[in-house]
Amino acid sequence: MGHARDSRYAPRSQDDVLRLLATQPFAWLVSAGGEDAAFTPLPLRAELDADGGLVALRGHLARRNPHVARLRRDGRAQALLIGPHAYVSPSWLDDRTQAPSWNYAAAMFELEVTVSEEPADIRAELDALVSQMEAGRPRAWALDEMGERYARLATGVTALRGAVREVRATFKLGQDEARHDFAQLLVGLQTGGELALVEWMRDFAGDVGASA
Repeated sequence: MGHARDSRYAPRSQDDVLRLLATQPFAWLVSAGGEDAAFTPLPLRAELDADGGLVALRGHLARRNPHVARLRRDGRAQALLIGPHAYVSPSWLDDRTQAPSWNYAAAMFELEVTVSEEPADIRAELDALVSQMEAGRPRAWALDEMGERYARLATGVTALRGAVREVRATFKLGQDEARHDFAQLLVGLQTGGELALVEWMRDFAGDVGASA
């Protein structure tokens, strides 16, 4: 797995990347270059091997999307994922000589994508995505509840599997902040409603974040 250019902001393990995928699955799938360059926002989910290692990202596209033809011609693509992020203001600090910043979690996946319009592949992908997104909801919905409508939906869908060739992830979450400053930044972000980012920052800070 690739790391951030600044090692301070590297994922601690693959678990950080998997958590980012699970909590923020909506990404850009990018096939750059050429007249048929294509860029599609879509949800993606992780495929793990028997040892729990990330091996692929799975998702689906509309068959009418020109991106499908591009991927059939050239399966090389990138998935770009931006998780919780926010502007970090010096106005929250006692030391107002510091510069503004931006804290965030993000990842880039180099993929080799294959697409399929086999009914079993489409069904498996849609069912897995729905199961992931509906888990824990009151009165959770299931794909079977579509009844005969499902067949019409499936005819417009292409399943995709992107084998992961490389991951570059950056978790810039206040690792370089002094303890006192870090605590003040958490208060400022929390007051602004950036609760997901605060949770990530506390987790990366360990004992410091817990006591801030």
